Amino acid sequence: MLTIERAKELNDAQMKEDHLILHAKNVMYAMGAMADHFGGDREHWMAVGYLHDYDYEKYPQEHLRHTEKELLAEGVEETDVRAILSHGYGICTDVKPETDLEKSLFTVDELTGIIQACARMRPQGIRDLELKSFMKKFKDKKFAAKCDRDLIVKGCEMLGMDVPTVAGICIEGMKPYAAEIGLLGTAG
Repeated sequence: MLTIERAKELNDAQMKEDHLILHAKNVMYAMGAMADHFGGDREHWMAVGYLHDYDYEKYPQEHLRHTEKELLAEGVEETDVRAILSHGYGICTDVKPETDLEKSLFTVDELTGIIQACARMRPQGIRDLELKSFMKKFKDKKFAAKCDRDLIVKGCEMLGMDVPTVAGICIEGMKPYAAEIGLLGTAG
């Protein structure tokens, strides 16, 4: 089973750009919260979250096309590789998310981008970010416009949940790591 230590070893050997590493951490902590919600293995879900963009920096135009072979060769289990591939469903893979882990990764990948953008605008960062404030920004299609809201909604539907519920879980899951993920805010 993939551990956080092994995920970091693999990912950090490939990824050098700070914003991509920060995104990996955001997704990792959101996945930990989703694991807690679903009764999953927190460390395992976090490890998959951290490793999800393994080939993105090297192959941004061919994202996830170089992941399977390389990660399998590194000893990553097929189920973990499949989970990683599933986060690109309908965009760059045809691997449909089926498990709660896969559906969560598919959803939080984009969702954490909006959470991060929202928290960066606040004096207290994510530390006092309330769901109501987040949802106001989520509904504003011009805010964090590159984040695909339709994909987030689709992922939430796959999970049998609504956006506010998933966003609330992720925000609370990311709050304890505000310093590490650069979301202490301007007053921090």
